[in-house]
Amino acid sequence: MTVACAIYLGGTAIGLKKNPFGKDVANLGLYRALARYAPGDAISFLSFNRMDNDDVAAALYPNQPASKSVQTTSVFNPQALSDAGTLLRASADLADLAWMRRGHDDRAYSITGLVHTLAPPAMREYIARVIAAPIQPWDTMLCTSPSVRDALTAMYEGHADFLAGRFGGAGSKPRPFPAMPVIPLGVEVDDIQALIDQPGTRAGVRQRLGIGADEIVVLWVGRLSFFEKAHPSSMFLALEAAAQSTGAKIRMLNVGWFPGGEQHRDLYEQSARNHAPSVNVQFLDGNDRALVDRVWAGADVFISLVDNIQETFGITPIEAMAAGLPVVMSDWDGYRASARDGVEGFLIPTLLPPPGSGWLMAQRHIMNMDSYQGYAGAAAMHTAVDIGAATTALEALIRDPDLRRRMGEAGRQRARAVFNWPVVVDQLVAHWAEQAERRASAASHDAAPENFTVSPVKGDPFSDFAGFATASLSNDMVMSATKEARARLAAAQATPIDGIMDIWRGSSADAVLEHLQQQGPCRVDALTALLVGQPAEQGARLLVWMAKMGVLSWARETDEG
Repeated sequence: MTVACAIYLGGTAIGLKKNPFGKDVANLGLYRALARYAPGDAISFLSFNRMDNDDVAAALYPNQPASKSVQTTSVFNPQALSDAGTLLRASADLADLAWMRRGHDDRAYSITGLVHTLAPPAMREYIARVIAAPIQPWDTMLCTSPSVRDALTAMYEGHADFLAGRFGGAGSKPRPFPAMPVIPLGVEVDDIQALIDQPGTRAGVRQRLGIGADEIVVLWVGRLSFFEKAHPSSMFLALEAAAQSTGAKIRMLNVGWFPGGEQHRDLYEQSARNHAPSVNVQFLDGNDRALVDRVWAGADVFISLVDNIQETFGITPIEAMAAGLPVVMSDWDGYRASARDGVEGFLIPTLLPPPGSGWLMAQRHIMNMDSYQGYAGAAAMHTAVDIGAATTALEALIRDPDLRRRMGEAGRQRARAVFNWPVVVDQLVAHWAEQAERRASAASHDAAPENFTVSPVKGDPFSDFAGFATASLSNDMVMSATKEARARLAAAQATPIDGIMDIWRGSSADAVLEHLQQQGPCRVDALTALLVGQPAEQGARLLVWMAKMGVLSWARETDEG
């Protein structure tokens, strides 16, 4: 059986909850795309907790037959990881996974992470940790845009320079950074276009929302958050100016949800009243999937003037292009790699304060004086989007239906050629194949610290704190059954507090005790060898637990002699 890849999940479910974030939607789309389009006849999901294969399969293949079998297992299953060859985590936190792999074999498989955002300092810290972790050149940090790759490279280089300067060794050997290919996220173009192109879809959406035939509908889809998505006033101001200059009846549909609740809805509505009195501004429920899937058909223009460092890519502009809408977007990060200015729509210039002028904003957040939302929101409030340029773009699209059609058609073609999930999955699979070859052909790797098989900072408690105890269990120790062993084991097995966390030691205590009572004292390695099918460390923990319960006693082999 060929496994497409192994996907690490922190929890046990892959579906969407109410008010999903963009990364949640993107991750689910990625998992479904790999399940549908990646080669192989199985896909593996790994977690700390037990998962149900049928539940995962139902989330992967909604309303369609499964094209791959679904396997679920523990993230601590090295065989499953080796079989897959690639472990994918849909976040950028890879350091602990790299240390976990080192405990087995650095060459056993490659690790791939995905950068959703580079803005939160806490996330930047764990992304940067890979520099000091056993990450290898055959590992990957997926970048959804060139801007993400450039910013990530600068962060890695700066952090590595600091470490080299502090501890020496600058320039002594190549730095083992992960590969950083630019591979975008995707959408199911066929599904979007099939629904949008159904006869009557546009008319049905517009009728449901009471939109007149003479109205130009400008659409926003996404989280309604001025502190970590986009401040709405820039869009309202540009729409009002365009309405005044063209005389058109404009309706703006804001389809999303308010993380800040009704208080933030009031702020948005007040901004619309103050800045766009001539525009019919509506707010619609982004959790209404039937509406979200079809609302593209009822619109004429898509707008997204993001101004927030939280945003690194953006799925909704891709969906808009797939649906055939011309886009008016800020010239910002991954957005500028999504649409081409003057082809699929218009990219609106943005402006930041000079470098260094946000230092205090970041420090207040780092010192827990301001929340991340406060930090990102403060940066966004001092990021400008060119309202004049946005107005000009909207005016052109409002006045010229043929321009809307041409740009919309160009968007449909670009979405299919660049952002369609089968195209994206092909890029991922090809990259992973290159990384597998790189891993197999590497002459040497990370030679200096190879004696460290676990993290010296967050490793094994029985290693980190070995000096706390008188001794540590070792193979040359001899274990003996105590005189009261049988009664004490029975009592321990009948006492709930003694049976806590038995997953760490298994259930072979009776077999161990029977062997000792028949054969007499035995070395530790002889006893653990009896526990066929169990890792040696599990057997060692069992012996120490039995000693804890007074079932066994221990001594050095020389002491016994």
